[in-house]
Amino acid sequence: MEFKYAIPTKIYFGENCIAKNAGIFAQLGKTVMIVTGKHSAKASGALNDVVMVMDENKIECIIFDEIENNPSVETVEKAGKIAVQKKVDFIIGIGGGSPIDASKAIAVLAANPDIIATDLFKNDFEKVLPIIAIPTTAGTGSEVTSYSVLVRKDLQTKVSFGTEKTYPQYAFLDAKYTFTLGKSITINTAVDAFTHALEGYLANRSTVISECLSLEAIKTFGKSMRKLANFELDNNDRENLMYVSLLGGIIIAQTGVTIAHGMGYCYTFFKDIPHGKANGFIMREYLKLNYDVAKAKIDNVLNALDCSDIDEFADILKTILGDAPKLTVEEIQLYTELTQIQKGSMSNTPHEVNAEVIYELWSKI
Repeated sequence: MEFKYAIPTKIYFGENCIAKNAGIFAQLGKTVMIVTGKHSAKASGALNDVVMVMDENKIECIIFDEIENNPSVETVEKAGKIAVQKKVDFIIGIGGGSPIDASKAIAVLAANPDIIATDLFKNDFEKVLPIIAIPTTAGTGSEVTSYSVLVRKDLQTKVSFGTEKTYPQYAFLDAKYTFTLGKSITINTAVDAFTHALEGYLANRSTVISECLSLEAIKTFGKSMRKLANFELDNNDRENLMYVSLLGGIIIAQTGVTIAHGMGYCYTFFKDIPHGKANGFIMREYLKLNYDVAKAKIDNVLNALDCSDIDEFADILKTILGDAPKLTVEEIQLYTELTQIQKGSMSNTPHEVNAEVIYELWSKI
């Protein structure tokens, strides 16, 4: 019963929450950089809603819409320089986890013009511009975490940074922004949200508080899981999945993630497999690995999902995601080496994880 819990982000969840709370934006300054990708913010209607509120508050908008699906240090560095030049007062990230993660990095770089993007991973900064996060997918939960995950091309993997100062000050979650999402993005982000809740539940850093949230998220995901497999989602399912995503973010902000995430980065970097899908491919063997040391918890998960055993659940995931790609021996060796960069994920996993265990997992997957 020893734990700590804190989430500094103020959360507004519900239909038209941005318009209903327009006055909040005026408190943060007169110039904003809106960080997005090329399409989702516009297609969802979120960008239009935000720009309307900025106009009402006479706030100048600098739109940076060059964020990739997996943002790189080079891209956030470019945006950070523009933010310094334009003297922006705060940052709004609109989109999936990539724009929101990028917005955190940009907020640090804009407030600290003397540092470069690779310095971010030292977590040695005091100043950060205020951040507002507006998700248009139901997956990462980045709107309520301090983490920013960026591609390091020099390391051939994704690496994260984050401190208490990189939490968004405000998060606005409106499920209508996910109504326009296609099948693949909906599925991949939903599985990502689920893996956050699952890994947070099993993590060595889990607490009695995070475990309550995890089971709530897992049970809520279970309500829509089989409908997700057939892609027969209604608006209530969309709201359920956004709720799962939010809870998943709150959970991993407290617990961190485990080796499933650490492994998934290899699929994303080398195979261009979306993050949530990559995690999902790993779930069957991941759960089997941990069953001997976390049987009671995994049984609770299966019960919440109304599944009789790991294979029944994993078979549903397979229906949702398809088959994992086949790997060569050389790829398995490389992925094993790169997975070991994720020291925090390894140490946070219930079952002891070393190079031999990672190699065996990759081989089975």
